Amino acid sequence: MPIARGYAATDASKPLTPFTFERREPNADDVVIDIKFAGICHSDIHTVRNEWKNAVYPIVPGHEIAGIVSAVGANVTKFKVGDRVGVGCFVDSCVGCATRDVDNEHYMPGLVQTYNSVEADGKTATQGGYSDSIVVKEGYVLSIPDNLPLDASAPLLCAGITLYSPLAHWKAGPGKKVAIVGMGGLGHMGVKIGAAMGADITVLSQTLSKKEDGLKLGAKEYYATSDASTFEKLAGTFDLIICTAGVAIDWNAYLNLLKVDGSMVIVGAPEHAIPVHAFSLIPGRKSLSGSMIGSIKETQEMLDFCGKHNIVSEIEKINIQQVNEAYERVLKSDVRYRFVIDIASLAA
Repeated sequence: MPIARGYAATDASKPLTPFTFERREPNADDVVIDIKFAGICHSDIHTVRNEWKNAVYPIVPGHEIAGIVSAVGANVTKFKVGDRVGVGCFVDSCVGCATRDVDNEHYMPGLVQTYNSVEADGKTATQGGYSDSIVVKEGYVLSIPDNLPLDASAPLLCAGITLYSPLAHWKAGPGKKVAIVGMGGLGHMGVKIGAAMGADITVLSQTLSKKEDGLKLGAKEYYATSDASTFEKLAGTFDLIICTAGVAIDWNAYLNLLKVDGSMVIVGAPEHAIPVHAFSLIPGRKSLSGSMIGSIKETQEMLDFCGKHNIVSEIEKINIQQVNEAYERVLKSDVRYRFVIDIASLAA
């Protein structure tokens, strides 16, 4: 079996450390990828620290993967050696059952996550992008447009699609007023993509410390949610609110910012449940919804959209030996706006 090198978590309380492991043998429909860059997602931290109570160790995290095709199976038709490609949050899904929906496969049974999951054979653990290579079925590999830099494109495979999907589904565009809650790794992508779609974007952030960035990236307005007057001033303003916050907020206060028939969509995942009052929804026929990444079809659509509009993530590139420090900085919101690991540093 192919040998890969990376960094892994072996316990919820221990730092990530160097790890050598076996990748599965490539099949005729597989693509072998030399990983060049891997983004750090907050869900990586949740998973390796077992905050979602589903960790199976050892875990090589990473589902924002950008690299170069190094080999293809005999039946592969979409890719060739040397192609610039990406891999996102899942590497397989239900392909034969009656419930399969190629536009919503990420919500169907049988989803195989890029890491902390089990391959379709039911035996082999999946391991992610904090490593030098990966083997992925052709149908779950994405093409990265030639005009986009590989390092800053890696976060598009999770952060980008996580914001693109609800913006597209709820039809953000000209004439729509959209609020992005949180100006972090997810939120700044919502600002860029929403503005490119033609929507009127407002950032709602705890403080005004990133206001200059938000306006530069495409927001028209920027408000501090620590100021109570923000919620009075903006009541009934938005067609769509996308909440990227991973911490507890007063959802009722934010729902009050929606117009009639407005929707608030949750993409961040706070650890604890937050109560929502019925009368935050009933008057105004408002909706509270969730959204999770996107299908392979939609992810390619997102990458093509980003290529057309020259959209990538704002990144800080690090060596893999800095990953544990980077995790602590993510928890302190001390990054503008996404860490990306240079996998070449594994050789250092």
